[in-house]
Amino acid sequence: MTEISDRDKLAPVDGTRPSTDDDSAVLVVEPLLPQRIRRPSDLLRFLATLLGLAAVILLALVAQKTLNGLESDVAEGTSRAPFLLSGLVGVLSAAAMLGVPAAFAIERVLRRDGLRVAEGLFAAITAMILSFVLGEWIVHAGPEELRLLLTGGRSGVEPVNTLLTPVIAYVTAVRISRSPTWRAALWSAVALNAVALFAATAATVLGIVVSILVGLAVGYATLYGVGSPNTRPPGSAVVEALRKLGFAPVKARRLDDHQSSRRYAVGLKDGSRLDVTVLDRDRQVAGLLYRLWRRIRLNSETRRKAIRSLRAELEREALMAYAAHAAGASTPRLLATSEIGSEAALLAYEHTPTRALDDIPDDEIDDNLLAQIWEQVLLLQVQRLAHRRLTGDSIHVDGEGRIVLTDARSGEIAAGDLLLRLDVAQLLTYLGLRVGARRSVDAAAAVAGVNVLADALPLLQRIAMTRETRAALNRNKELLTEIRERIVELKPKVEAEEVRLERFRPRTLITIIATAFAAYFVVYYLTQINLNMITSAKWGWTGVALAAAMLSYVAAALMLMGFVPEPLPLSRTVLVQFAGSFVKLVAPAAVSGVAVNTRYLQKRGIPPGQAVASVGASQLIGLAFHLGLLLLFAYITGSDTAPSFNPSRTLVITVLAVAVLVLVIVGVPRLRRMVTARIRALFSGVIPRLLDVLQSPRKIIEGFGGTLLLTISFVLCLDASIRAFGGSLDFAAVALVFLAGNAVGSAAPTPGGLGAVEVALTAGLVLAGLDRDIAAPAVLLFRLLTFWLPVLPGWASFTYLQRQQAL
Repeated sequence: MTEISDRDKLAPVDGTRPSTDDDSAVLVVEPLLPQRIRRPSDLLRFLATLLGLAAVILLALVAQKTLNGLESDVAEGTSRAPFLLSGLVGVLSAAAMLGVPAAFAIERVLRRDGLRVAEGLFAAITAMILSFVLGEWIVHAGPEELRLLLTGGRSGVEPVNTLLTPVIAYVTAVRISRSPTWRAALWSAVALNAVALFAATAATVLGIVVSILVGLAVGYATLYGVGSPNTRPPGSAVVEALRKLGFAPVKARRLDDHQSSRRYAVGLKDGSRLDVTVLDRDRQVAGLLYRLWRRIRLNSETRRKAIRSLRAELEREALMAYAAHAAGASTPRLLATSEIGSEAALLAYEHTPTRALDDIPDDEIDDNLLAQIWEQVLLLQVQRLAHRRLTGDSIHVDGEGRIVLTDARSGEIAAGDLLLRLDVAQLLTYLGLRVGARRSVDAAAAVAGVNVLADALPLLQRIAMTRETRAALNRNKELLTEIRERIVELKPKVEAEEVRLERFRPRTLITIIATAFAAYFVVYYLTQINLNMITSAKWGWTGVALAAAMLSYVAAALMLMGFVPEPLPLSRTVLVQFAGSFVKLVAPAAVSGVAVNTRYLQKRGIPPGQAVASVGASQLIGLAFHLGLLLLFAYITGSDTAPSFNPSRTLVITVLAVAVLVLVIVGVPRLRRMVTARIRALFSGVIPRLLDVLQSPRKIIEGFGGTLLLTISFVLCLDASIRAFGGSLDFAAVALVFLAGNAVGSAAPTPGGLGAVEVALTAGLVLAGLDRDIAAPAVLLFRLLTFWLPVLPGWASFTYLQRQQAL
C-alpha cells in the first residue's frame, strides 16, 4: 500500500471527475475512464501470429519436398470425390463463408453493437487489399520457391486467398471466438471452404495456412490499433462490491496505478480507511514479454506462471498476504477479496499511513531503521516466504517509525533456498545504494548473522536484482564489489559456491540465431555444389592439404608456448589446440581459442591475471601479423595479378575506412573513453608479459615463428585444396583471400565463423579469377579439413584433458 497523507485527501482534483451513486451518495473521485483501450493481449497475439507466419514459411522452404508430397496426397484425395459431392461442398462452403459473418453481424446490430461490426468490416477491407498486394508481389516479383509452394505452379491459383483472408480478419476483429456456437460454425465453414478449394485445385495447403495467419494478423492488428471498448469496472462498481462485503464506504479516490493494478483509497462511515487494489483482466498480460524473457534467461526456481489468469492472480496475492501476516511480519492486513463482475477483482487492505522508503532522505535512514528492515525480512524467511521485491517502493515506514512491508503479490510461499538468498542479496544491494556498502552489510550482519550474508555472497550479481536496482547500479558499478569485500572482511574463510543464475547471455541468443541462419545457408550452399566433383579431387594434393591443416595445430601450440614465460609441454599444448577446435562448435571463433588456452594456463598453475595477459599477448601479436601480412599480400597481388582482381583498390578503400573509423572514435568522447580504457587495461597486463618473453631468444622464436607458421599452414591448406580440383592461383592471392576470409570469420558471431567464412572465401577466390565450380568445392574441402574433421579428435582431446585435470 502507499502513503495517504494530507495531499491524498479524498477530494476532487484537476483532471478528475466526481461520480455519485444516487442511492448512497458515495463520492468517487477518479480520472475519466477512456471509452476504448488498447489491450496488451491483442498486441501479443498479433506478434505471436507474425512469428507463426514466419515459422510456417521458413519450415515450408526447408521441407519443400515433404510439403509437395502432402500437396499431392491432398489433391489426389479430393479429386476422388464425386463431382456432385464436390459441387455441393463448393456451394455450401461459399454460402457458409459469407453467411456466418453476415449472420453474426445482424445479431450484433440487433444487440446495438454495430461499432464492432464496423471494426470487422475495416479489418476485412484491409485484409482483402493486403492479400491482393501480397499475391501480386509473390506471383510477379517474389522468390520462385515461395511462389511454387503457394500456387503449386498452377496458373489462376491465388497465393493468398482473397476470400478466406478477409473473412478470418473480420471474425477476429469482431471477437467471434468469445461465442462457442459462432466459433464452431465459423471453423466448420473454413474447413468446408478448404475442401472445396482443394477439390477445385484452386489453393495449396501452404496457401490456406498462410491466408488464415495473415487474416488473424490483420484482425489482431485492427483490434489493437482501434482499441476495444473499456470493460473495466469504474469506481462506483468498486464501491458497490465493498458494500456487498459489509463495508460502509462514504467516499473513494483513485490513486496512482501500481504495475498492473488500480488502487483506490476508500473512506468508511466509521472514519477508517481501506486501501483497495483492483485487478483488471485485460491487464494481466502487462509485462508478459519481460517476464518470459526473465524466466527463460534466469534460473530462479520460481513457481509463478508467466501468464496468469485473473483468478490465479487474486488467489496468489491473497495467499501471500495471509501467510505474511501469519508469520508475524508487519504487512497491511487483508480484510476481504471479491470479484467485480467477470472482468475485475479487488483486495481490500486495512489502511496504515506510511511513507515509502524511496521518499525518505538517505540521512534519515538510521541504524535502527536498517535493523527493523532486516528483522521483518527474517520473519518472512523463517516461514519460507520470499518477498521477491525488496525495494524502496515496497518498504514503508509508518508514523511511529516502524517498518511495514508491502507489495505481497510479487512474493512466493514455500520458497526454496535460492529465492530466499536472492531476497537477501537484493536487500543488501538496495540498502547499499542508499547508505553505502559498509553500513548495509554491518546492519544485516548484526541482525541476520554473517552466515546468512555468506550464503548470499554468490548471488550478488547484477542480473539477480530488480529492474530498478539494476538501473541504479549503472550509476554505482563498484557497489557489488564493495559489498562482497565487506562480507569477506567479516568472514574471511567464507567458501562461496558459484551460483549460475544466468542460463544464457543475450549475445548467446544472438549466436544461436546467427548459427541457425548460417546452418541454413550452408545447407543451401551445399545443394548448389556439384558434389560429384569431390570424388574427382586429386588425392595427392588432398594429402598435402591435410598435412598443412594438422601442422596448424603444432603452430598454434608453438605460438602459445612462445608467449608464456613458464615452460609448457609441446604434446599437451597441441592437444589443447585440438580441444579448442571442438569448442568452436559452440562458440564464435574469436572466443573459443582464448577461453580454452586461458583455462589451460590456469590449470598449469599460472595466476589468472598472468594467464589472460599471456593469451592476450599472443592474440595481440597474431593480430599485428595478420594485418601486416594482409597489407603485404594486398600490395603484392595489386602489383602483378590479373586486372579482374585489383586488391590495390581494396587496400585503399580499407585504409580509408580504417581512417574514418579512427576519426569517429577520436571525435566521439564516449567512444574515445571506452577504447582508451580497454587499451589501457590490455597494455597494463600484456606489455609486462611481452617484456618477459623478449628476454628469451627461444621464446621469441617459438612465439613469432609459431604465429607466422600458423598463417602459412592455413594458406598452404587452402592452396592445396584449390590444386586438388585442378585450379591454380598465385600464392599471394590465395594468402590475401584467406587472411580476409579469416578476419570475417573471427568477427562473425557464429561458431567457427560458420557461414561467413564459406561466403568470404568463395567470393574472394571467384574475385581473384578462379572458376566458381572449382572455388566452391575447394572451400568446402578446406573447411572440412580445418573445421569439421578436427572435431572428433578435438572432442577426444577435450575429454582426455578434463580427465587429467588439465582443462
